[in-house]
Amino acid sequence: MQNAMETETDTETTEVKRVLSRFKSDTGEVLPGGLLDLPVDITVDKLQLICNALLQEEDPVPLAFFVNDTEITTSLEKCLEKNFSTSEDVVDIVYQLQAVFKVRAVTRCTGSLEGHKEAVISVSFSPDGQHLASGSGDTTVRFWDIHTQTPHFTCEGHKHWVLCIAWSPCGKKLISACKNGSIIMWDPESGKQVGKTMNGHKMWVTYLSWEPYHSNPECRFFVSSSKDCDLRIWDSKLGQTSTVLAGHTKSVTCVKWGGGGLIYSASQDRSIKVWRATDGILCRTLEGHAHWVNTLALNTDYVLRTGPFYPLETSGDLSLLERAKKRYEAVGQEKLVSGSDDFTLFFWNPDKDKKPITRMTGHQQLINDVKFSPDGRLLASASFDKSIKLWEGSSGKYITSLRGHVQAVYSVSWSADSRLLVSGSADSTLKVWSIKTKKLAQDLPGHADEVYAVDWSPDGLRVASGGKDKILKLWQN
Repeated sequence: MQNAMETETDTETTEVKRVLSRFKSDTGEVLPGGLLDLPVDITVDKLQLICNALLQEEDPVPLAFFVNDTEITTSLEKCLEKNFSTSEDVVDIVYQLQAVFKVRAVTRCTGSLEGHKEAVISVSFSPDGQHLASGSGDTTVRFWDIHTQTPHFTCEGHKHWVLCIAWSPCGKKLISACKNGSIIMWDPESGKQVGKTMNGHKMWVTYLSWEPYHSNPECRFFVSSSKDCDLRIWDSKLGQTSTVLAGHTKSVTCVKWGGGGLIYSASQDRSIKVWRATDGILCRTLEGHAHWVNTLALNTDYVLRTGPFYPLETSGDLSLLERAKKRYEAVGQEKLVSGSDDFTLFFWNPDKDKKPITRMTGHQQLINDVKFSPDGRLLASASFDKSIKLWEGSSGKYITSLRGHVQAVYSVSWSADSRLLVSGSADSTLKVWSIKTKKLAQDLPGHADEVYAVDWSPDGLRVASGGKDKILKLWQN
């Protein structure tokens, strides 16, 4: 029997090989239509037409196709294994919906926002992408008008460096925390402090995370992690701690409030702890890292961050709560990835197992930041080794390294359609990477010093960056 791959060299065979295939969704359902007899040189565009016809979509939806976890980029033939037999084997072609809208790469700096007197430590767009806030070493939080690119409000109240900020998923509140351990809530519409300053942590606050919108659309509770080894769940309405989560023995570096009622915390004690949000009970401790755990990422981060907001959302008949819930449930099982000073990442099923699914190695230096793409299919990690690595979001399998920065990469942020990634580095540049080509799409110099923070707005239109040069920059297409 002739091998499928030999036909390429055999010039006398003009007859195109055919192969029996069936379409499967990424969750495993087989599309009705039975086995299809397809030519092996069928292109992606033709697969789009056939699959959309079987799905009976009035408006064709953009799809990506995979065979054995490899995306079909040109023709089906390129993805078939060497030992594949066209007469005996059936090919499962897995289809996956793509983001309908397309984000364009940011190409130029459209504004340099001045005002901060010290380094900009954090920048963050509101869940709908319409507001921008920053926290700085000058003890202030600032809100910026992204349309006129001018300062909106300067919020004074902290007595020390503002280390972290977090928008509530409803977009109506912003919390900030400083090196003294104080937390303040602000109203983005007026720039005024809401309620009293929340004190309780004995040392600085390292991270803030809100309860998901679908769990409580009132956006009342949030959790903070601190160098004092504790986590605190706060009632923002009363301005006081409702629960203290104690158990870590060293500084807590990062905390995430998951979508299923669990809180995940990472610490310099080398462990990750999983807590029940309702009563603060410790469910399990995830161990394996050989050094400090610096950063955590959930495959649900993007849908939790944007809650009921989604560009081009067409389900107008759903309430905001239903919309947020539907988006969260569409992600499937919540997965967690941790990045550490031991140069490795671990991939966890945190609500079920104490053992990691896999250990992800390859970085030569500590890992600073890790983010799942909004569609959950990919994972990007940034390291002091000057590289960014891409991994498969379902398995943690290594894909490739993105190289171009000449110093440590501090942070990464995905475009809303998961097709682009922006990184900020100690080399004072931002870089935009194309996920399709796995190459640099845009080099964005402009900052005069290290870039500490980058954020791609959830509506995809702009990127904000801030760093040591005290300037906030906005980048657009």
